[in-house]
Amino acid sequence: MDIVNALSIDVEDYFQVSAFDRHIRRESWPEYESRVVANTHKLLRLLDKHGVAATFFVLGWVAERYPQLVRDLHASGHEIGSHSYWHRLIYELAPDEFRQDLVRSRDGLEQIIGERVTAYRAPSFSITKASQWALDILVEEGFTSDSSIYPVHHDRYGIPDARPDIHKIETPSGDLWEFPACVLRVAGMNVPVSGGGYFRLYPLALTIRALKAVNNRLRRPFVFYVHPWEIDPRQPRLRVGSRLARCRHYLNLASTERKLDGLLSMFTFGRMCDVMAAARQGITSSSLATAV
Repeated sequence: MDIVNALSIDVEDYFQVSAFDRHIRRESWPEYESRVVANTHKLLRLLDKHGVAATFFVLGWVAERYPQLVRDLHASGHEIGSHSYWHRLIYELAPDEFRQDLVRSRDGLEQIIGERVTAYRAPSFSITKASQWALDILVEEGFTSDSSIYPVHHDRYGIPDARPDIHKIETPSGDLWEFPACVLRVAGMNVPVSGGGYFRLYPLALTIRALKAVNNRLRRPFVFYVHPWEIDPRQPRLRVGSRLARCRHYLNLASTERKLDGLLSMFTFGRMCDVMAAARQGITSSSLATAV
């Protein structure tokens, strides 16, 4: 039987990325041409083509302005999760600031879809060793699953020695299930293969080979992620941020949709909530068998 992997989409616009946030004031976001609705619907059509349900981590600011987009995603059978409200890096926030942002995002999404929102992904995977306190706040605010930890070295995120598989994190307020961004161990280091900029950088054949190793050799599911702006090569070119930031952002945008189409035909994908539920059941069953 094929392993079902989680497909996730971080719903944010091209001008809201962390690489540009020191140069684009959040107060000025309404001044930019928004392309998030059209790009997300383009992704929806691609998912419909392959019969795939996914998890959409929606930025609260986007949801507040385009509630019909969130309703469309929900009506199509996709899971709705929170991607924060303002897309601020968690390790740059105080705990109270993080809680306020989290609650505003969660409440807005729940009002739109009429259901609880219990899945979270931090902007730019910004739950690091310096901001692990955020996990306790997530539990306190009713979240049961998270996908904010990247087990890699990176200049903006990462916990290199974090567990790479789906696992339970015990906090003072209760348990939280973590689905880390996908890595493959190569020559003693964790190589990121989860999606995003890495997907645009690597040849498709290399991504497929790495992800097949996770499924077939390690026998575990992976979570893959993409942003709507990554399939939009015609987006405005912003002359802000460092040369490295612009290079990362605009790299290979023209080929992303084609590559994603190919990836969706090679693997079995589903919503993060369903993949994690199956994993939790397997972990519980294994624990019970060991106890007996």
